Amino acid sequence: MSDRHIIRAGTGDRHVYEYALLRLVPRVERGECINAGVLVYCRAKAYVGVRTHLDEARLLALDPDADVPGVRAALHAVEAVCAGGEAAGQAAADDPGRRFRWLIAPRSTVLQPGPVHTGLTTDPAAEAERLLDLMVR
Repeated sequence: MSDRHIIRAGTGDRHVYEYALLRLVPRVERGECINAGVLVYCRAKAYVGVRTHLDEARLLALDPDADVPGVRAALHAVEAVCAGGEAAGQAAADDPGRRFRWLIAPRSTVLQPGPVHTGLTTDPAAEAERLLDLMVR
């Protein structure tokens, strides 16, 4: 039997999703980072979301002079863009895919997106929570 006739068992109503970790790099010149969140995008569900968790002790261990309120503000800005609406500013008019692509664009700031990975899920919001627990907390 050829490969095109093989049907994957158990995929059910699962949909492809993409995710990227949000990394805090308090001193860019040193390259040290901690994970502070996860962005999740599922085109089939028109979903873009983020879950964040700031471990202040770990951040301050990397840089005792880190701007903790500034980092919190950056994380809240990402949350606002994902949520859409007025708080998203100009991104509010963009569809979830465009907002995700904008958020994962490489940048050299304290808050940086990691590489994009893919998976299958029936519930992208639950997947975001699972990934947060697995890779951030």
